[in-house]
Amino acid sequence: MAVLGCLIVFGSLSVAQPAADSPTIAQSSAPHSKVECSTLKSLILARDVPYCVMLPPSYAQDTARRFPVAYYLHGLGDNEQSLVNLGGWPIYDRLMRERKIGEFVLVAPAGFQSFYVNSRDGQFRYEDFFLHEFLPAMEKKYRIGTTRSQRGIMGISMGGFGALHYGFKYPEMFAVVSACMPALIEHLPREFSQEWQRKLMGAIFGDPPDLAFYEKNSAFHLARTASRSALQRMAIYFDCGAQDRYGFTSGTVAMDELLTERGVPHEAHIYSGGHDWPYALEHFAASLEAQSKGLGAKQNVAKQDVAKQDAAGKNAAK
Repeated sequence: MAVLGCLIVFGSLSVAQPAADSPTIAQSSAPHSKVECSTLKSLILARDVPYCVMLPPSYAQDTARRFPVAYYLHGLGDNEQSLVNLGGWPIYDRLMRERKIGEFVLVAPAGFQSFYVNSRDGQFRYEDFFLHEFLPAMEKKYRIGTTRSQRGIMGISMGGFGALHYGFKYPEMFAVVSACMPALIEHLPREFSQEWQRKLMGAIFGDPPDLAFYEKNSAFHLARTASRSALQRMAIYFDCGAQDRYGFTSGTVAMDELLTERGVPHEAHIYSGGHDWPYALEHFAASLEAQSKGLGAKQNVAKQDVAKQDAAGKNAAK
């Protein structure tokens, strides 16, 4: 089995990197969703961390409303801007316009090459940053959910590894987890066989790999040891391509079997396709729909529709 080769290169990005605390705003040509990209100065990581936020149509108008939120974790080799520039934002926007999902905020931080966990050597504590700096900062800046019932986690490839890690490790924090072609490997090899594996993974899991450290952070270990009742309260969705070139298909099947054995409700799929951006775009809607359902996100109701509903209610009462 190949080792976590989830190097997704989605192409060049067109959004210029903004200065800290100076949002870059992109306005959709179709309806009313909006994207803001900015940076957060992290004391834990000792660097600025870029992020992008997708705001639903009603966010600017309904200023008394606090919206559910899903945190999106990108793949290795990608960054926080992928959904904005390479097809994710139009899907999010279209699904809301077609009322196939309710309105929720989508927040995408830069994850670098962290796999979204603290590194073995303690030099890059991304998990601590995400939980103790990033989430509080977003909840302060935006009108988004601050409780479990209004908070979801999702990701692609390396981000799928991170999403399942957070969801299964902190089920008291997230109501729903969804992952597309997640980087799932049940048992990490004792040695990295290729130079890129040493370069990309060694910084996080050690070279040679610290198997105990990997096991501690693995979604498989967390799914086995987490409270079954806590996992049963979560909405869980994940999918992978049958032709995934990195071996994540077998990891996806193994996770499906593990959750089934534990009696944890979930939805898992193996679809035709490989480990690439076309597959991700084809199935991104399913992850968004899982988030919407798990968060109980409400649909935007236009004023004319409200008038129609009021008129229908009056006619029915006659």
